[in-house]
Amino acid sequence: MKKVTLLMSGIMVMSCAPQQKKPVYPETAKVDTVDVYFGTQVPDPYRWLENDTSAATTAWVEAQNKVTNEYLSQIPFRENLLKRLTELADYEKISAPVKKHGKYYFSKNDGLQNQSVFYVQDSLDGEPRVFLDPNKLSDDGTVALTGLYFSHDGKYTAYTISRSGSDWSEIYVMDTESGKLLEDHIEWAKFTDAAWQGDGFYYSAYDAPTKGKEFSNVNENHKIYYHKIGEPQSKDKLIYQNPAYPKRFYTSGTSEDERILFLTESGAGRGNNLFIRDLKKPASPFIQLTTDLDYQYYPIEVIGDWIYIYTNYGAPKNRIMVADINRPKLEDWKELVPESEAVLSNAEVIGGKLFLTYDKDASNHAYVYDLDGKQLQEIELPSLGSVGFSGNKDDKECFFGFTSFTIPGATYKYDMDKNSYELYRAPKVQFNSDDFVTEQVFFPSKDGVKIPMFLTYKKDLKKDGKNPVFLYGYGGFGISLNPGFSSNRIPFLENGGIYAQVNLRGGSEYGEEWHVAGTKMQKQNVFDDFISAAEYLISQKYTDKDKIAIVGGSNGGLLVGACMTQRPDLFRVAIPQVGVMDMLRYHKFTIGWNWASDYGTSEDSKEMFEYLRGYSPLHNLKPGTKYPATLVTTADHDDRVVPAHSFKFAATLQADNDGTNPTLIRIDSKAGHGAGKPMAKVLEEQADIYGFIMYNLGMKPKF
Repeated sequence: MKKVTLLMSGIMVMSCAPQQKKPVYPETAKVDTVDVYFGTQVPDPYRWLENDTSAATTAWVEAQNKVTNEYLSQIPFRENLLKRLTELADYEKISAPVKKHGKYYFSKNDGLQNQSVFYVQDSLDGEPRVFLDPNKLSDDGTVALTGLYFSHDGKYTAYTISRSGSDWSEIYVMDTESGKLLEDHIEWAKFTDAAWQGDGFYYSAYDAPTKGKEFSNVNENHKIYYHKIGEPQSKDKLIYQNPAYPKRFYTSGTSEDERILFLTESGAGRGNNLFIRDLKKPASPFIQLTTDLDYQYYPIEVIGDWIYIYTNYGAPKNRIMVADINRPKLEDWKELVPESEAVLSNAEVIGGKLFLTYDKDASNHAYVYDLDGKQLQEIELPSLGSVGFSGNKDDKECFFGFTSFTIPGATYKYDMDKNSYELYRAPKVQFNSDDFVTEQVFFPSKDGVKIPMFLTYKKDLKKDGKNPVFLYGYGGFGISLNPGFSSNRIPFLENGGIYAQVNLRGGSEYGEEWHVAGTKMQKQNVFDDFISAAEYLISQKYTDKDKIAIVGGSNGGLLVGACMTQRPDLFRVAIPQVGVMDMLRYHKFTIGWNWASDYGTSEDSKEMFEYLRGYSPLHNLKPGTKYPATLVTTADHDDRVVPAHSFKFAATLQADNDGTNPTLIRIDSKAGHGAGKPMAKVLEEQADIYGFIMYNLGMKPKF
């Protein structure tokens, strides 16, 4: 549930904004559907839009897109904006290399390729050759590579793909050396890796869904199977299922020596349970190590008889513990690296050492520990930003990728003996990063809690209360928003705007307590934090209410929807992307039930129902209200947050808005929740979003 987008800037005040003919919205039929919750009747007049495959819904989508496209086509600078965005995106994007069986693998996008290509080279200075090119899997770039999994002996490579942005996965297998595609093909897999053991792998899948309801029906009974190379899927062996809990996820992983099969159970709390099976003992049962789904337990590595585990059990800011394979249950675990003031956000073993990443005020810091839990050194990163390490547990060769708001992803080679690093690869982007600066500010929320926010802008910016602001947040599911680069922000920054990224409660920037403070009956804290961010920027003369655009995706789309309905006076533009807008029915579609740990459901209790209805964007629109200029975005293959959320919200908003500002919905085709979207579609969508924001803020950008 996560996605980030941006804005653009300009110099005209709102009263000088260009005007175009007001959109004439399609008529949306109403039905008399009424639900009853604890004796309270709640009408749902656009329930019919939940049927995403009906002819009526298809006709509605076409009519809405026609109105939206007509509006966007009249924006005078849209063509130049798309050209500039395309120019900025046209740079090499290369991942850090991963060493497997003596060879180096990395992904690279030459610039405007729809999907990144995987390459292999025999040495670091060897000639790269194509290993797998996802662009050849479809004519339009809508088939995305979502995972690459090498067998432990290096003989086979399994890879997962998704089509048109769906969460459904298919698994294929190729001969690693020759690249020849084998006949193996797995369908209806979901939220899965390929966990190798011998000449086969474990994977997670559902039964084939009802035809025509593949992207909307509730997903139930996640199962783990074992597939042997060369056999059809119909012969795959069922390894694990739990019919007692159909609305849970079950995923698997294996240790490098193929001794241990890990099984994780999640979906009914804020964390997961952990199970193991000893694969060296035929027919051995799964041993359940943990019993509380509100804590996280993730195996990092197996070394000898010890399992290294990342967990927040007894440590809201996370710690490292170890379990003896011979006595693996939680009560026998030993603490290796205790909880600290900073939040432990990632851990891995490289070259016989622990590489730990900590978050301090939402920015990454990196440290090296020995396997006994002793800190050896800190890695001084290039600047305020985010880091990701790459390396093997027994190989001292180590790389890390680093990025910030103004530095695109660069790769460094790290020498762990000298605690030094050198630049290995850095992309060249057509803008001058030295023209911009990032600062971090802290402001009080409604209840006085201090909230951090990153601000990025041109160095010569004046605090005159007239600067356009792109205000972005997420605030949910323990997801932290760390510094990161996007070329889509550059035109916005170049034209004098401020990109503001808020670290709301509901994330994990300060650990699990920060997360819980933005969940269930405390969800309003998240919206208060976001509203307070806007008020702070106004009070400090960065901007004013007529120059603020708010954007968020998925859970962030809920954030935008809730804030624009609670404070329609505070924002000029709102972009809720693939948002959860119907808080009373979200759990009735695909995997929506998995979000109950953060939201609660309307079925839990009368109190929970009333709380959800109190902020649900769909249920808090009021007739005759002047809402911000709004562009709702969704896609036809989004089976994470089904498009019905956006459909019903847009229809209601069009009916209730006072008519002052446009209310449009952009519905993409052959696309999903956001992951894997081809570059061409990304650029088109960004041009539409930026164009809508800039136009409605009265900007006159120079490209």
